[in-house]
Amino acid sequence: MKTNLAQTLNGGRLAVTAECLPTRGADAAAIRRLAACFPARLDAVVVADNPDEVRGSALACAAIFAGEKIQPVLSMITRDRNRIALESDVLGAAALGIGSVLCLSGGHQSLGAGPQVAGAYDIDSVQLMAGIKSLCETGAGFAGGKLASTPELFVGAAAHPYLRPMELNLLRLRKKIRAGAAFFMTQAIFDVAGFSEWMDAVRAAGIDKQAAIIASVLPLTSVDQAKRLAAKKTYGPVGQDIIDRLAKATDAVKEGIAIAAEMARKARAIAGVRGIHVLCGGCEGSAAAVIQEAGLTQN
Repeated sequence: MKTNLAQTLNGGRLAVTAECLPTRGADAAAIRRLAACFPARLDAVVVADNPDEVRGSALACAAIFAGEKIQPVLSMITRDRNRIALESDVLGAAALGIGSVLCLSGGHQSLGAGPQVAGAYDIDSVQLMAGIKSLCETGAGFAGGKLASTPELFVGAAAHPYLRPMELNLLRLRKKIRAGAAFFMTQAIFDVAGFSEWMDAVRAAGIDKQAAIIASVLPLTSVDQAKRLAAKKTYGPVGQDIIDRLAKATDAVKEGIAIAAEMARKARAIAGVRGIHVLCGGCEGSAAAVIQEAGLTQN
């Protein structure tokens, strides 16, 4: 299955993707309205898998997007499902024409999705990728049983540019590549110098030749959000300069889009960056504005 994302990355063109959070409800029409938010230029829309709270099925949302002629990347987190359920969903996704999967372990459920809920954590994201690699290359299931037919999937993983020491960071990337990662989507970039340092190390290790690096940006919506992220360090350093810009802005949402577009322009200029991903955080309408302001429509 040759996805737009795979063809763009393999063809040497800059990939442009955006994030979608499925709605909290059972209305397929609401998902179709979400699909209409995204510009036609996108190579794919990454459908999130209950990152912050219980939402509609990522698999169902991705299938609806595919029906709307939007190529989805299905996020799959291992926090909530054991390997039986994960393998079943992978095979189901392939049968529905979903050709790309982003493998994640997922944030701990106590951080928002369900503080009272027990996590599965049967396998982690690296083991999930290894299982998918086995499905695609050998036709063997996670437990070794043979499949009646083999899927063809383009598999990605998360990368954390600000994780130090650098040796540990690179070791993690290599481990994911061995497991089957063909592309990496980074955490949101707010510190370009730190990201550039990471990319220097990635290029020196030759990792950018083994898997495509897609740099993520996040349009902030308020100074309070920036302060929360700075305190939690969820996405790496959110500098005081960014907090000050949002605090002084007459329109914080517009300023957040401008900052994200600026990060995107700077990131794409760094050698080895093969794509830009807009993390919408539930504000899907902001993706088009960031893409337009960053000049990504000209690719």
